[in-house]
Amino acid sequence: MKILRWLIGVAVILGFIYLNFFVFELVLIVKLINVILFCSLFVLFRVIVGPSPADRIVAVDILGVLIIGLLALTSLWNDQSFFLDIGLIWALMSFIASLAFSKILEGRPLDD
Repeated sequence: MKILRWLIGVAVILGFIYLNFFVFELVLIVKLINVILFCSLFVLFRVIVGPSPADRIVAVDILGVLIIGLLALTSLWNDQSFFLDIGLIWALMSFIASLAFSKILEGRPLDD
C-alpha cells in the first residue's frame, strides 16, 4: 500500500511538472509561483497529518520559507518592493515562532 501511495504521488508530481513547464505557455515567474503553491499543498498536508509535533513544527517553518519565496516572486512580478519588506518581517516572525514552538515542545516555559 505504501508503494502504491508513493507511485501515485510521483505520478501527480510528474504530471504537474509536465503541465506547468511544457503545456502551459506562461511567463517563468508565474510558473515558479505555481511550483511554490504546489509545494505548499504538500507542506500543509504535513502540518495537518504530521505524525509528531516536531514534524508539524518543521512543516510550519518550511511553509514560512515558501511564503517568503512567494513574496519575493510576487515582488518581481509586480515590480513593487514592499513585498520584500513583508517577506523580511515574515522571516523574523517565523524565526521567533520556531524558537517558541521548540521551547513549548520541550516543555519549558517561554520566559526561560
